[in-house]
Amino acid sequence: MTSDKVIIIAEAGVNHNGSLSNALKLVDAAVDAGVDYVKFQTFKASKLVSHSAKKADYQISNTRKKEETQLEMLKKLELSKPEHEKLIKYCHAKNIRFFSTAFDLDSLKYLSTVGMDMVKIPSGEINNLPYLRSAAFLFKKALLSTGMATIEEIHDAVQVFLDNGLKRENITILHCNTEYPTPMEDVNLRAMLHIGREFKTKIGYSDHTLGIEVPIAAVALGAAVIEKHFTLDKNMEGPDHRASLDPLELKEMVSGIRNIESAIAGSGLKAPSPSESKNLVIARKSIVAARKIQKGEILSEDNITVKRPGNGISPMRWDEVIGRIASKDFDADELIVF
Repeated sequence: MTSDKVIIIAEAGVNHNGSLSNALKLVDAAVDAGVDYVKFQTFKASKLVSHSAKKADYQISNTRKKEETQLEMLKKLELSKPEHEKLIKYCHAKNIRFFSTAFDLDSLKYLSTVGMDMVKIPSGEINNLPYLRSAAFLFKKALLSTGMATIEEIHDAVQVFLDNGLKRENITILHCNTEYPTPMEDVNLRAMLHIGREFKTKIGYSDHTLGIEVPIAAVALGAAVIEKHFTLDKNMEGPDHRASLDPLELKEMVSGIRNIESAIAGSGLKAPSPSESKNLVIARKSIVAARKIQKGEILSEDNITVKRPGNGISPMRWDEVIGRIASKDFDADELIVF
């Protein structure tokens, strides 16, 4: 993550539904959208959840087997190491950066061997001391997602990073809300700015709202990283599809972010831009004759007015012109000159 441009991470997550074929199609969609990273989730379900762990409400709503446990659901969403290797190789061939979030220590160690240039800490691991220590030891850069977290919990996690070798300039903290989808009234986007002030790190936003407006707004507020779930089809069965973008929406989000990025990249000083300067003469006005004026007449509000174009005497000099003597005959609409 070395570019100054906003880093866009397309979160495929588990939207492959355990199918390598779907995962490869998700890579294709991410490439077509023009994102920087395509991100998956790496885990062994038996090391992630206990047998008794229940599914979240949104997971129950979006899967057919309402009574299955989290463990049963997640087992169907695993990708094996050989499948990871094929996926990584495919990303390289497609010239897109592979990325994944680990949800257990063994998966974290595995991801440190596959060439990833940073680690992503999911919101649910922000209070997992062994995980945080291992992440700081294994990777030089980190994204820290903060869904459900208090400011004190973020402080604790950042301190673990710093105590275990990560430099503050290599930490990016992502504001996040862990509800799928996140209600607009719960986004609290300005909390991202609070995080930046509090921790003096780069900031970003991991989005779970419907649509593309909020991540684009986050860029306008200064996000350095945007992460957004996407899917091949929102109607597929699975926990995250309905809170994800489809490929066309992902492409539109990338375009919107890049446009906003350009729009806020100016000097910040108010001055005419090169593109608008040519319109100055056309849009502004000059002092002109309101009717025929004979040489020697006194210029007054009765015989002069203001009209386009703006290549004559500025109307800001109106008081200076009033009372002067016409130096020549003027036709109606002719520019007044001295």
